[in-house]
Amino acid sequence: MIPGQYALSVYKGDTTRWQFTLWADGSMQTPTDLTTVTVASQIRTRPGGTLLLSLAPVVTLPNIIAIAIAASDSATLPTTASWDLQLTYSTGDVNTVLAGPVNTITDVTRPAA
Repeated sequence: MIPGQYALSVYKGDTTRWQFTLWADGSMQTPTDLTTVTVASQIRTRPGGTLLLSLAPVVTLPNIIAIAIAASDSATLPTTASWDLQLTYSTGDVNTVLAGPVNTITDVTRPAA
């Protein structure tokens, strides 16, 4: 299955959060059961490139995944990168549900030294 495309927009030096709700059907009536699923997400320089940041997805059952980037981590991101969100089931099956670019906008205001 080809993952859905979702671009992460990040403002450098800011905390940023996303929440994704996964559905097993197109009519969004049947939640994807994440009970036995391990969720992983990474930001890399490009697909297959150098790891920049491992995200720590938080699952709220039955079907919600939240990810966040701390301000200190967003401050280190380059202008462009790539990310994805991967599910590993207890059966060993792996499904990448979302992927896309990470676009980081350089901040203006900086903390006082």
